Amino acid sequence: QVQLVESGGGLVQAGGSLRLSCAASGRTFITYAAGWFRQAPGKEREFVAAISWSGGNTYYTDSVKGRFTVSRDNAKNTVYLEMNSLKPEDTAVYYCAARDTIHSSDYYTNRVDYPFWGQGTQVTVSS
Repeated sequence: QVQLVESGGGLVQAGGSLRLSCAASGRTFITYAAGWFRQAPGKEREFVAAISWSGGNTYYTDSVKGRFTVSRDNAKNTVYLEMNSLKPEDTAVYYCAARDTIHSSDYYTNRVDYPFWGQGTQVTVSS
């Protein structure tokens, strides 16, 4: 089992930046692929970014490419989501997710692929 705790959300003006953190505990996080998802009011939870357990492979949804960066520090059992040039449409609860994986290069973009989830952190971008 892996427990995930997100932090770093908050209120920011359009064009601003935030860095979300996802701290893992319970088991070694090294062999876990991780992802970030978000859910806006009245909408389904959607994929934002994914990272392999090696950190060498990343993938982003089109709407955040060039603005968001996913990274990880396996020594700290933490995954990050750096968000720049934030827009009001980025407003949502952001969730991190994790799953065990065999291959260091694998990443996952479908929420059903992730058995472990954090509780979410609210990001609000004002116009």
